[in-house]
Amino acid sequence: MFRRQLIRRHSIESGLPDGESPARVLVSTWPMWVFGLVGMIDNVDQYIVRGTSNQIEKAFGVGDFQIGILFSAFIVMNGVATMPASYLGDRWSRTRLMAVTIAVWSVISALGGVVPAGAFGLLVVLRGALGFGQAVTGPSSSSLVADFYGRERRGRAFSLQQCLIYVGLGLGLAIGSFFGTRFGHLGWRLAFGVSIFPGLVIAYLCWRLPEPRRGTADRAHVTGATGMEVTTERGELFPGGFSQFAADMVRGLRADVRTILKIPTIRYALVGASSILFVVTAVATWMPTLYERQFHLSQGRANLAFGSLVILAGVPGTLIGGMMADRWVHRFLGARVVIPGVCIATGGALLLVSFIPMPFAAAFVLQLVGFLIAASSIPALSAGLTDVVPAQLRGTGNGAFNMTSIVFGSAAAPLLTAAIATQFGGNYRVAFAIVMPVAFVGSVLLLAARRHIEADTAKIFEAIQVALAEQRQQTGTTEIT
Repeated sequence: MFRRQLIRRHSIESGLPDGESPARVLVSTWPMWVFGLVGMIDNVDQYIVRGTSNQIEKAFGVGDFQIGILFSAFIVMNGVATMPASYLGDRWSRTRLMAVTIAVWSVISALGGVVPAGAFGLLVVLRGALGFGQAVTGPSSSSLVADFYGRERRGRAFSLQQCLIYVGLGLGLAIGSFFGTRFGHLGWRLAFGVSIFPGLVIAYLCWRLPEPRRGTADRAHVTGATGMEVTTERGELFPGGFSQFAADMVRGLRADVRTILKIPTIRYALVGASSILFVVTAVATWMPTLYERQFHLSQGRANLAFGSLVILAGVPGTLIGGMMADRWVHRFLGARVVIPGVCIATGGALLLVSFIPMPFAAAFVLQLVGFLIAASSIPALSAGLTDVVPAQLRGTGNGAFNMTSIVFGSAAAPLLTAAIATQFGGNYRVAFAIVMPVAFVGSVLLLAARRHIEADTAKIFEAIQVALAEQRQQTGTTEIT
């Protein structure tokens, strides 16, 4: 049944009018840089809030729990919006959709800087609204990477994207800390406006990218074709009106999710990655606070230390992971889930040790090595999940992955970690030691998926081969007639 659904979807997608050949262009590295810049500016905006959290607490008279709500609002809205946004991305121009979304959230982000001091709830609403932006750009950019770059280059493309995300995290912390500590009560407000102009530029770059035909890289892998098939068909956003779109979306999402959940690799990965992302979100949210309270660093030094940790470990770790993802994909069974499973378990163990009371320098070295190893897992995991999902459902597949990881992982992480730390007198060292073992559950589940990923990937290419054969047969029949 699953195989027949794949064949039908590939037949529909690859179908062209009789005698018409798709336009092709050679693909450079430029698109992967654009998608990386999208992730970078998104993280700059997110972590400016983290970098100015002390000033926001003072301006609004709130504590750690309320700041946790501010962080979680973005994550929750991301989870709520990700499935409809992914459905839209699977059926409309992804490059245009991303461009419009980035332009809008760049403006909304800047508006957060003018929220009155007595309206913390309004700030939560505005920051939550920005979660819709990532719900669009995340699945759409992952889907586009898979269509721009074939299986042999996806690891590199995802590694570059992830590297720039780490750079954005470090820049966001640095910008937030700089404005927050040097411009008094206006610092956090000024920081919120920093990303608007870079965001609009990146939106323009997305608008200018060609829209690849869905599944073009997979078809090229099967046929040996060179170049990427492009489409100029943009289509109407809501051709039958919004109400018709909403009704079709509900029915379509049900069918799409049923298809995706029939893929064994996805089932393991959804649960495993949710466990891992719970821990990642907890650490990324509160690590600077750990540095301030348990190691007695100033706000500026704490943000600088964490930003340096992310960039110095995340960038080389991700580049190494990208090379491993592409070079080792055929070397052993299930490489694209084995690599992340082993890396996360090893990196997590080093991070767990670093939470034992010790001098800051020793803890930082352990965290640097642990984070580098853990970061090397991301390109392989991203490429592996892309490999096993049909091209026409990759937006929805990423959306389902995103929603599940948020609902069962990331959304509760800032609040739960803050609540645990509060029970231990604000000690985030203890809180991290309690939540870190959850990541080991995720690594075990990823390793369990190795028995399925190769077969699931083979089904995708089998479906393409059958669909292409049917298309050639239909074309031959038409010519004879």
